[in-house]
Amino acid sequence: MTKSRATNVVPSAAPLTGQHAHEIQAYGSVVAMPLALAEDTRRGSADNLNQLLADTITLRDLYKKHHWQVSGATFYQLHLLFDKHFNEQSDLVDGIGERIMLLGGVSVAMAADVAEMTLVPRPPRGREEVPVQLSRLLHAHEIVLEEARTMARQAAQEGDDGTNDLLVSDVIRTNELQVWFVAEHVVDVPLVHSDGANNN
Repeated sequence: MTKSRATNVVPSAAPLTGQHAHEIQAYGSVVAMPLALAEDTRRGSADNLNQLLADTITLRDLYKKHHWQVSGATFYQLHLLFDKHFNEQSDLVDGIGERIMLLGGVSVAMAADVAEMTLVPRPPRGREEVPVQLSRLLHAHEIVLEEARTMARQAAQEGDDGTNDLLVSDVIRTNELQVWFVAEHVVDVPLVHSDGANNN
């Protein structure tokens, strides 16, 4: 039988389960990448993006919570809207996580780590009224947008055009559009008669 050069073991069809080893890269570090970007710039962008990633994951999951738990007369519209926004936030999560890895960093990924890092306030486990759900979402969006704008300016100053483009073209524009769609649901307007309608 031929032995594998890498491991000096006889090949087998049996799965190798229960394997353990040390991490190959510590969280918070960056490895060398031929990107024509200084190590400090890449580390700074990766750190910023990890904070944004934790908050975007939390916002994404807040949308799914509300998608499941929404109730009342606007259930159908909001149930669909929340799921649409969840999917769009999922795309942002993937883009941010991949950008961190591309820069040579390590993306935060697990729920416990995200919960420790996020700046988005934790909601209760139970159901809340629609106006409260919407207010939570708008507050979370504002947190993400504020940090994304700051991070985009910093990335531009450091010459990290790829990170700046991700933040401006994807994160900021997507969140701004979602804010508009959510905020319009908490405008206090009459549904049947306008304020100037004749009520004779």
